[in-house]
Amino acid sequence: MSASRPLTTLRALAVAAALPLLLTACGYGSEATDDSSRNEVAADAGKLSADEVKIGYFPNLTHATALVGVQEGLFQKELGGTRIKASTFNAGPSEIEALNAGSIDIGWIGPSPAINGYTKSRGKNLRIIGGSASGGVKLVVNPDKIKSLKDVKGKKIATPQLGNTQDVAFLNWIADQGWKVDAASGGGDVSVVRTDNKITPDAYKSGSIDGAWVPEPTASKLVAEGGRVLLDESTLWPDKKFVITNIIVSQRFLKAHPDVVEAVLRGAVRTNEWISTHPEKAKASANAALKELSGKELPAEVLDPAWKSVAFLDDPLAATLDTQARHAVKAGLLQKPDLKGIYDLTLLNKVLKADGRELVDDAGLGVG
Repeated sequence: MSASRPLTTLRALAVAAALPLLLTACGYGSEATDDSSRNEVAADAGKLSADEVKIGYFPNLTHATALVGVQEGLFQKELGGTRIKASTFNAGPSEIEALNAGSIDIGWIGPSPAINGYTKSRGKNLRIIGGSASGGVKLVVNPDKIKSLKDVKGKKIATPQLGNTQDVAFLNWIADQGWKVDAASGGGDVSVVRTDNKITPDAYKSGSIDGAWVPEPTASKLVAEGGRVLLDESTLWPDKKFVITNIIVSQRFLKAHPDVVEAVLRGAVRTNEWISTHPEKAKASANAALKELSGKELPAEVLDPAWKSVAFLDDPLAATLDTQARHAVKAGLLQKPDLKGIYDLTLLNKVLKADGRELVDDAGLGVG
């Protein structure tokens, strides 16, 4: 099969490993209701080309653009009479399924699910239309068992899911050390233990893992349990920036309702600006949203360091997504994909230009 043709991405085992996470999601995601008047549609508000836009995201700090934008009514302000319907997800595969089924129109999601969704559909189901977050991924270890990077060899280290963004990054780091690990089983010079982020802190406390390569706030939860940050993934990337969250859209919705997509992107840009200029208020807003969605807010000892380690930005950092795809190929979890056309940054750059901001680049992976 030609390398330029979109190919099946994850091996059968990777798909099987992802299936339990998909099945544990509530249908195609749990509806995130917000009764705040900040998201009410004014009676005289002008409606765009759609009555509503269905957006999806994770109840996670790396998706704080969506959390804060909904919580503060910043998206609704840009959408006018077009109502937001929000849903939350716990795993990338279930969000991609929801996008494919039309249960959501626009979503915040990590690089690996976006790549997998795009290539599995042969480039027909989604586009990346903007960036959202960079960083916020760390290797946290038990300091009694691991004193230095070389001590990771022979230890049990958790990642969130086989083939997910952090799993690929850790496998690539292991390979760079000259160590050998079977990507599918996780066995080798390091034992890679795929563990849901929700139970990783308990696994660490019980001693069943010696550390974890995980996103925030799980990394800071492990530190609160006595773990030590051995490596911040941002130090491995140029300018310490790499994509952790993108904004994607259904190609059908983008074609039918570009004005709505543009309004959501404008809301995202306005939200990231508000986060930058009001960091403490934004942190509190994100935590309030997490409490509404999960019933529990993050304690200060977890929230404060986690918030500081994530950068919220509009640039999708396309070159880093391409690098992440190559890392997955090297690990044997992905056949060489054709990512040409995965980005359409036209509307984002329109919004940025109107604000007098620097335009962003698609690293040669944009549409036609």
